[in-house]
Amino acid sequence: MMYISLIAMIAIVLLDIILFRLTGAIPLSTVGGTMALALAFLVAALAVGIHEALSKKRGAIGWIVNIAVCLVGAFVATILSGIVMTPILTLLNLDESTATEHPLRFVASAGMMLHTLLGSWIALSTVNRSR
Repeated sequence: MMYISLIAMIAIVLLDIILFRLTGAIPLSTVGGTMALALAFLVAALAVGIHEALSKKRGAIGWIVNIAVCLVGAFVATILSGIVMTPILTLLNLDESTATEHPLRFVASAGMMLHTLLGSWIALSTVNRSR
């Protein structure tokens, strides 16, 4: 779990820097930028579910349950962390378009990724207790 979290946080920051800032290949002002970030969050949550299913040697139904629970936990955690991050970014004046190059934006992206993975992990541990 620790390695997945570290790799996912580095990947989201690199995705933010390389694709959006340096090359401008996918601008954040379009739907493609938001969808690319959502895909990164989704892949990281799937990695948590697959890793847990592999490490616990689950059967076919266990794999399905792990992936479903992991995705639900990730979506709930992403919504809750978005609710928390919006006032923080507003207080720091990072919600304006002029502050898109501020370094705290990258910290916020990594924090959102960590919250998403934490939500996946909490959902999986809750279901594992009931098995």
